[in-house]
Amino acid sequence: MLKSIMYFKSKLILVFFHKISDMKLIQLMVIMFTMSFTLVSCAQQKEQGPILHTPLENSFDLQPVVEGLNIPWGMAFLPDGSLLVTEKEGNLIHVKNNSKTIIKGVPEVYLRGQGGLLDIALHPNYKDNGWIYLTYALADGQGSGGNTALMRAKIDNNTLVSHELLYKATPNTTKGVHFGSRITFDNDGYLYFSIGDRGDHDLNPQDLSRDGGKIYRLHDDGQIPVDNPFFNTSDAKKAVYSYGHRNPQGMIKHPETGAIWTHEHGPKGGDEINIIKKGKNYGWPIITYGINYSGTPITDVTEMEGMEQPLYYWVPSIAPSGMAFVTSSVYPQWKGSLLVGSLSFQYLERLEIKDNKVVSREKLLVDIGRVRNVVQGPDGYIYVAIEGTGIVKLVPKK
Repeated sequence: MLKSIMYFKSKLILVFFHKISDMKLIQLMVIMFTMSFTLVSCAQQKEQGPILHTPLENSFDLQPVVEGLNIPWGMAFLPDGSLLVTEKEGNLIHVKNNSKTIIKGVPEVYLRGQGGLLDIALHPNYKDNGWIYLTYALADGQGSGGNTALMRAKIDNNTLVSHELLYKATPNTTKGVHFGSRITFDNDGYLYFSIGDRGDHDLNPQDLSRDGGKIYRLHDDGQIPVDNPFFNTSDAKKAVYSYGHRNPQGMIKHPETGAIWTHEHGPKGGDEINIIKKGKNYGWPIITYGINYSGTPITDVTEMEGMEQPLYYWVPSIAPSGMAFVTSSVYPQWKGSLLVGSLSFQYLERLEIKDNKVVSREKLLVDIGRVRNVVQGPDGYIYVAIEGTGIVKLVPKK
């Protein structure tokens, strides 16, 4: 009986297709394919906000600052205008007067996948105390592999000295993804740093007792502030300031409000810009605007009570890394803009933001290479770190 019904249905379908023209048949097949694809990737959202605009020509020239770097990760300017640069493979480089000096005494890093020597930042009172802060992948501690660590040290005679390990995430894992990590200070001198979910999104981001998928807040000496949101929460990691993050690789203090802004990698789609708020849950992986790399849904939920919405999200993913606000008069038309590097599409994006909404987007340095970081130097110029190239300075054309 079942075979008869299936045979009857197949005959009807054949008759139906026979009655329509070849062109209509093709159109019908396209519609059916589109419907099936939509059902599979129902959680994938459309691109949000304004369309990315590419100017007809650059309004600036590129001036090489440091050449021959493989993966330049962090940048920090010293008071004399010289530059400290981290390379993921484990080098800390001092650049002064077009000369490169390798700083000795850098701790051994756990070099695997995205892990290695990561970000660098100066203490707000560096002139007085000389402290330099580094995040890196470290193999010390429980379990095989490594995890993200934060340390501080000083430079003496081109050597790192007075090492102090301030935080080490646990447990170690051999997974080579999602270490984070960026460092910044707020107006009150608190230190913030990020650690990604370490490729274990089902456990780490939503569990306050576990490291990973978090933004952390410390005193400058590594002590945990007693007013941290989970300081008195049983079993919680007391250094945690916010949670539910995937892999934040951009962090900066807003120049006017003093708020801490981050961006983080989504999966396939769903990269986010967030304003970090004390104790808040940013949702990953319970809510997301992205899907799995295979095209299957992670979740159909993009909003949930008690979870923060991003200020902005990208679909498709640009793989954001590094971020800087433009505050100088060197680029008068860019003043107030946010700059974000793109690893996957290999450009620098400029976003104009009004009332915490992105109102325009501009694509700069098209096909320049994987943009790993961007900072505004003390001279007001923008410096961009590009993998396989080095660091370039954006000089406006006259």
